[in-house]
Amino acid sequence: MEYWDIYDENKQKTGRQMKRNDWCLKDGEYHLTVLGVIGRPDGKYLITKRVMTKAWAPGWWEVSGGACMAGEESEEAVRRELLEETGIDVSDFDGGYVFTYKRENPGEGDNYFVDVYKFISDFDESDVKIQENEADGFMIATHEQIKEFAEQGIFLHYDSIKRVFE
Repeated sequence: MEYWDIYDENKQKTGRQMKRNDWCLKDGEYHLTVLGVIGRPDGKYLITKRVMTKAWAPGWWEVSGGACMAGEESEEAVRRELLEETGIDVSDFDGGYVFTYKRENPGEGDNYFVDVYKFISDFDESDVKIQENEADGFMIATHEQIKEFAEQGIFLHYDSIKRVFE
């Protein structure tokens, strides 16, 4: 069973934990997630297409990420998620943490912080090994292409993370 740390409104660990996806958080409590943008020096980015079996936003495009496990630091989590979902180890890439945003869903038990990272290195399509239960494929996209997907309503989190592409 996976567990997540519970954070307060100041993004400080409370010392308590929750079971993964057990939306039991009270208002003012949060869990921590991460998003990792992988880019190249030519200004293109790796995006993945969610599998159609996903309960939420199937077939939409996104950047990789996921939840921070209990006891795991944010940067460890983003590196783990990127390696699992894309096969790319960003340890030697330039970049790192960019910013955090907070999402509150009052009364739903699912409040969370999102730490957003950006890693840049010269990689090509042969380096990408998609986790098949997470993604139906991938694309090396320009910011304009990503923006077009967002305008079509098929790119997750764009409004919250768009400044990371600029």
